[in-house]
Amino acid sequence: MTALRPHAEDQYSDELALLAASDDRPRPPGWRLSPQAVVTYLLGDGAKISPKYVGPRRLMEVAVSTLVTDRALLLLGVPGTAKTWVSEHLAAAISGDSTLLVQGTAGTAEESIRYGWNYARLLSEGPSEAALTPSPIMRAMQTGTIARLEELTRVPSDVQDALITVLSEKTLPVPELNTEIQAQRGFNLIATANDRDRGVNELSSALRRRFNTVVLPMPASADDEVEIVARRVAQMGRSLDLPEIPAALEEIRRVVTVFRELRSGMTEDGRTKLKSPTATLSTAEAISVLTNGLALAAHFGDGTLQPADLASGIVGAVIKDPVSDTVVWREYLETVLRERPDWRDFYRAARNA
Repeated sequence: MTALRPHAEDQYSDELALLAASDDRPRPPGWRLSPQAVVTYLLGDGAKISPKYVGPRRLMEVAVSTLVTDRALLLLGVPGTAKTWVSEHLAAAISGDSTLLVQGTAGTAEESIRYGWNYARLLSEGPSEAALTPSPIMRAMQTGTIARLEELTRVPSDVQDALITVLSEKTLPVPELNTEIQAQRGFNLIATANDRDRGVNELSSALRRRFNTVVLPMPASADDEVEIVARRVAQMGRSLDLPEIPAALEEIRRVVTVFRELRSGMTEDGRTKLKSPTATLSTAEAISVLTNGLALAAHFGDGTLQPADLASGIVGAVIKDPVSDTVVWREYLETVLRERPDWRDFYRAARNA
């Protein structure tokens, strides 16, 4: 069987092996690549190494250099800024394993960060190493690798604070066994967070001091965003075995333009102010709209991506609040898209969606 979405270290194993073979720079303890090679893996080299992140090089250099130190890394940004994507590829390039992951939710318990117990063995044998169930963070400490914690600000505050000793002392006490786990060289933590989302639990100042924060911005230009969307849509089309669809950069650019204008509250030419919907309209949502459009075109259309294949997806992405967002969308359709002569087919499809 083939995994629907292989882990980064599996999907890009050839690129990682190529970089490792030619990497003659110093490598920090436990790292499979040098910091410079990790940045090359993330940003690409214009030849055999494909870019995983399109954005300022300096941000990736700061993120990688943080992980060389004893400071943990916090990737902060609004939804759709590739926080999870970057954290996965950082762990894959540094440790060769991106699977030591804790998914933060409102229900995340302290055991997910520290350790739990196999209760059948605990009851029959009492506390013992065999009965202990290590968390992904504990396993990363034992093996000197990178652990990941997604959506840190969704984790309850008292559970967040279980990280303080781990990050400051690099030690995880196990009082039931009268022992402790000391982190091996190479261990570090990458956390992601979204301060603008609902359900946010602010980090305590004590915990925030244990992180270096890198803020990942939305793509700076329309061209950058089109490039990101086009690449990811092509990758997802291949992984889902969608039939080949002719290049549709025009439709990709239209979707990106709609999202950027509504997101910023201003048309591209700067002449018209717009109301913004409650939806985030992130790059990730644009990718989803286009992937769904490709599936419609391949299986229910003529094999060419058409505006009608995208219209319902765009409307679904924009209108989250049926009352206020519908007004915003209709105003945008009638005052902006309707006035663009080369968008008439797109306007009609969106209006009828």
